[in-house]
Amino acid sequence: MTITDVGSLWELLERRVAATPDAPMLVQAGDGPGEPDRRLSYREVRDRAERIAAGLRAAYGIEAGTPVAWQLPTRVETVLVSLALSRLGAVQTPIIAIYRGAEVGHILDESQARLYLVPGVWRGFDYVKMAEELTRGWAEPPTVRVLYTDADLPDGEPATLPLPPRADLDDEHVPVRWVYYTSGITSAPKGARHTDRTLIAGGSGFALALDMSPRDVGSIAFPYAHIGGPDYLVAMLVHGFPALLVEIFALPDVLPDYRRNGVTMAGGSTAFYSAFLAEQRKLPPGERVVPTLRILSGGGAPMPPELYREVTEEMGVVLAHGYGMTEAPAICMGSPRDTPEQLAHTEGHPVRGCEVRVVDGEVWLRGPMICRGYTDAALTAEAFTPDGWFRTGDLGHVRPDGHVRLTGRLKDIIIRKGENISAKEIEDLLYQDPRVGDVAVIGLPDPVRGERVCAVVERRPGVEPPTLAQLAERLRAAGLMTQKIPEQLEVVDALPRNETLRKVLKHRLRDMFATLPWQERG
Repeated sequence: MTITDVGSLWELLERRVAATPDAPMLVQAGDGPGEPDRRLSYREVRDRAERIAAGLRAAYGIEAGTPVAWQLPTRVETVLVSLALSRLGAVQTPIIAIYRGAEVGHILDESQARLYLVPGVWRGFDYVKMAEELTRGWAEPPTVRVLYTDADLPDGEPATLPLPPRADLDDEHVPVRWVYYTSGITSAPKGARHTDRTLIAGGSGFALALDMSPRDVGSIAFPYAHIGGPDYLVAMLVHGFPALLVEIFALPDVLPDYRRNGVTMAGGSTAFYSAFLAEQRKLPPGERVVPTLRILSGGGAPMPPELYREVTEEMGVVLAHGYGMTEAPAICMGSPRDTPEQLAHTEGHPVRGCEVRVVDGEVWLRGPMICRGYTDAALTAEAFTPDGWFRTGDLGHVRPDGHVRLTGRLKDIIIRKGENISAKEIEDLLYQDPRVGDVAVIGLPDPVRGERVCAVVERRPGVEPPTLAQLAERLRAAGLMTQKIPEQLEVVDALPRNETLRKVLKHRLRDMFATLPWQERG
């Protein structure tokens, strides 16, 4: 499908329906034992979303440009509502389900949402109560409505709808339709402003690199409210393949769903690869954890080269890791056409249309998938150069073969006695130790060194963890200079991770271990 002349997400859906109306699009496992899977074709999705759009317009006055926030799990209803809002041209603010009062209050206030859609009580948390507490006393609080099952969806007559808003194909005048908030660790979340066109550019580049086709069956096992949600949706619309929606990614519980639906592409981030690998290791030789699986893919967190080797050798699939962020949903992507060396040691080649430049070690970007700045003009001025380059805050380089290799974050550099030390370099080497389940390397305050290097190792089940001396010996044997060898080792049962892409939360590790009397423990 040609997408250079597509102005909106809704138009992309209409083109897919015209091409393959009865092809499957969304699959969701039954809600209980013995319950059949739900399946909707592209035509059924389009028709249902249009009725929901009419219902939203009639009940809540949602029009083009109306700000709407939703904090919903990965379900058929969520995809339908996001498409219905696209049909209306509303400005959507998806909110990750794990966000709580501090983050949500800031987002609702800044977005000025007129409607806030929540799942009611989900995973033991009452979202309606949170919304009521946050907006109590507001002059114009948003209307809060529960949306979780099909019965909760508004319904209306499509004939009452105006024509779909068509975005101007001139990128300078494309309206912002999405605001995605990055998780704030030391400050309030930042709102990245996206258009339908930026999301289409990212999603199509992602799918093109992976050689997706109508024969594939994908999977969305991460929060659809993440920037990866519409990214993946665009890939489905461009190439016409269905996807299994996984509300809660928990292995081995959802493996029967993957097997029953013949999933060919799975993943989400590095932690997802490790989870599938752990299940593979429980099986006898020759038996595959998901027999139809051909590729694991994702991004959002670094991937140790050793994990690539383990996955490809033990699972018999391609592992194509990528690079993206809230501000740019697809930057680089590994491909089945890449060599094993490229797949193991790079984040892939820049996707179509993405320009990558490295300035003083920092990766800068320019292209049609880059957000249109932040909701805070000051943050936009700080992150973008006058000629339109976006400063990512990531460190890396572009290799002679055009592939991009990330080496860390500007904020993840440990400065020990004036020497800059990359945490990722040490992590990649330590992960090779068979006694290490996973590892995070952090810098901790030190009165003599400025910062000292601390390795936090996750236990591998049934294996005695390594000692600090053993890790140091391994790193020296790998040729690492003495200044980079950790002076502190901490062993934990599980590294703290967020619930979106299971990224390790290093700020929590720093809080945990910064004040411990480490010298006394040797």
